[in-house]
Amino acid sequence: MTTYTERPWLALYRDGTRADITPAFDTMLELFRASVSRAPDAVAIRYFDGSLTFADLDARSDALAVALAEQGFAAGDRLAVYTQNNPAFVVGLLGAWKAGGSAVAINPMNKARELTYLLADSGATALLCLEELYASVARDVIAGDEVRVRTVFTCSPLDEQTRNDQRLFAGTNRGGVEGTIGLEQVFAEYAGRSPAPVSPRGDDVAVLTYTSGTTGVPKGAMNTHANMAFNSQTYRDWMGLGPDDALLGVAPLFHITGLVGHVGIALLAGCPLVLAHRFEPHVVMDAIREHRPTFTVGSITVFISLSGLEGATKDDWSSFRMVYSGGAPIAPAVTDQFQDKTGLYIHNIYGLTETNSPSHAVPLGVKAPVDPSSGALSVGVPVFNTVVRILDEDGKEAPVGEIGEIVTSGPQVVPGYWQKPEATEQSLPGGELRTGDVGFMDEQGWFFLVDRKKDMINAAGYKVWPREVEDVLYGHPAVREVAVVGVPDEYRGESVKAYVSLKPGAEVSEQELIGFAKEQMAAYKYPRSVEFLDELPKTTTGKILRRELRASGA
Repeated sequence: MTTYTERPWLALYRDGTRADITPAFDTMLELFRASVSRAPDAVAIRYFDGSLTFADLDARSDALAVALAEQGFAAGDRLAVYTQNNPAFVVGLLGAWKAGGSAVAINPMNKARELTYLLADSGATALLCLEELYASVARDVIAGDEVRVRTVFTCSPLDEQTRNDQRLFAGTNRGGVEGTIGLEQVFAEYAGRSPAPVSPRGDDVAVLTYTSGTTGVPKGAMNTHANMAFNSQTYRDWMGLGPDDALLGVAPLFHITGLVGHVGIALLAGCPLVLAHRFEPHVVMDAIREHRPTFTVGSITVFISLSGLEGATKDDWSSFRMVYSGGAPIAPAVTDQFQDKTGLYIHNIYGLTETNSPSHAVPLGVKAPVDPSSGALSVGVPVFNTVVRILDEDGKEAPVGEIGEIVTSGPQVVPGYWQKPEATEQSLPGGELRTGDVGFMDEQGWFFLVDRKKDMINAAGYKVWPREVEDVLYGHPAVREVAVVGVPDEYRGESVKAYVSLKPGAEVSEQELIGFAKEQMAAYKYPRSVEFLDELPKTTTGKILRRELRASGA
């Protein structure tokens, strides 16, 4: 019988791809310095009509590191970065590393309660944030007794560009904020100065990225320099990226996909990263038309939104050599629809915050198989140097083809959670990540994600995985997005409910959709009710929030 440790997926790698790679760099700072040395005048970031070369990034991050040190930032300290997809985010990361510390990536949608928790838990002593976020949220937070922030640097979304896009920046002006140090002021005042030389180790924390906290308070995943450098190389080598490519940054940079799948690749491969502040479909499409990126990775909801824009054509997508999608399951029908509209096949990629983005990916140029029994699209095969097993409820290795929890080990898996040894031991026993995701591996070595453990619906004793129902409903031509949850049922315990948003101009009734699913599924699986919404609730990364829908239907 095939076993996981035999790694049968090796035969599925594309021609020329090695099963294992030797890491080229131990730290993110080392790989960035190599790119600066190799091509200092190459463009590192394109932001509306502005651009920064690698030499510019080096000089700006030097200046920030010097300013941090003069404000008392010491080796091992943490700089919280609280901004959108702006060049300042990348400067903040590099500046923190050059000052001998680490960064804390914070969701710009977080409000006072959430920001207070993250700053207090991480112990950040400095903060870099947008002027508007300082005025509306951070000013009051850092005045409290719970946080240790001593220094605040602020930036504007208009920095590094001159075109004030009124779709995003109406009413926004550059201007200093009292009590803070403006980033533009730092670049001017400390121009030409270099920080004291530092050489972080591979096992030093590079970035704390916080989990969503769906099963308790958010936990800070300790993404080390070695973790991030390895998976930056994984992306580069798996996709064959180089200095002639251009990366479209559609994933939020505070999220692990943006950190590694955008910033990490760009710093390593020496190619430009195209940023557009935040995801607004028409603005991002204009960036695609202007800057002609060749690669991106983002959530499937991003691709659904972009491909559905009025006026968008296949020619708009013609610069792309490949697109990958992760962060949420993809229905096979959606990949087919996207390819019809754009000419591009969406390659699946799978990973978690704790795996620094990819642990699995579909090999470039290969189409992922669809499981005939569940209709699920494969999330790919384990990436370089990675071993993945499926464990049953007793913690034993499940036979190939049987469903169990996905557990992952490899160079990209974080060593633990910041100051949470019990949570680390629970989720990462022996360094192997218990993902909480349920799936299986077929005989050829393809992995299939069934669902999250906590999302399983128990309908009269039968297990129903929401993902399977969603995949069926995505096959209806009127459906744009769908999420399935279990809701209380006096007779069954739980019954299946679908929340659906429709494509523009499409019409379909609740009974029609129920009947559509009923024709294709066992009697206990099809939805008993459908509720139509204009938009489904999502995280900033585009993942649909089933928990919010579950709460509203309780």
